Amino acid sequence: MSRYAGKKAVISGGTHGMGLAVAKALLAGGAEVLITGRDGKNLEAARQELGERAHVVSCDVSDLGDIRAVGEAVEEKLGRIDLLHVNAGYAKLEPLEAVTEETYDRTFAVNTKGAFFTTQVLAPLVRDGGAIVYTTSIANVGGTAGMSVYAGAKSAVRSFAQVFAAELVGRGIRVNAVSPGFIDTPSMGVDASAQERQEFSELGDQITPMKRHGTPEEIAAAVLYLGFEATFTTGQELVADGGLTVVSA
Repeated sequence: MSRYAGKKAVISGGTHGMGLAVAKALLAGGAEVLITGRDGKNLEAARQELGERAHVVSCDVSDLGDIRAVGEAVEEKLGRIDLLHVNAGYAKLEPLEAVTEETYDRTFAVNTKGAFFTTQVLAPLVRDGGAIVYTTSIANVGGTAGMSVYAGAKSAVRSFAQVFAAELVGRGIRVNAVSPGFIDTPSMGVDASAQERQEFSELGDQITPMKRHGTPEEIAAAVLYLGFEATFTTGQELVADGGLTVVSA
């Protein structure tokens, strides 16, 4: 119960899936947590599930005004924080010919603009010696059909982690990223029809060497390792993908 006692954390995109798992692990360890999300139903469900030690704040990370409001809420409710987990993301499975300006702009607005300005606003509130952890994706390192825009957006976030590691090292703030493979979340991490999501899920089990999806809790463990235990690690990307990107099976 006391592993994270006295610690304070912010998780963008923390109302479901991997972000929610991080929040639950932190709360179980005694931390105080503020999470953000965009969907009203998910926000209310998270409030009910997490209880009073979790501050739940509505935020569209593509809106700089919303991000600034989160910064004000963090300063008011938590003061300085030990961990910032930049997790909010959006992905749509679309081949090159189907990509529209609307989906392109939304993908970069959520994944890239959102990550950048969340960091800009909240980094001053991270304690010296604290940590920032991004959620990237194995789409960074492979050519996966239908994921061109998402891969580009998440590759930018990977670069942010490296550059911000250099910019914040003087304050002792470690900046890293977790790169998940196929993870068993309600949405499977993609904006898709039920049939497309099922096919995507089945593909994950087939091509992942461990022949299964990861769990949100396994990703949470990786995030918290980088956040609190990997004290001589910065500018790195920890891949959690069941061996998909490096193991032939």
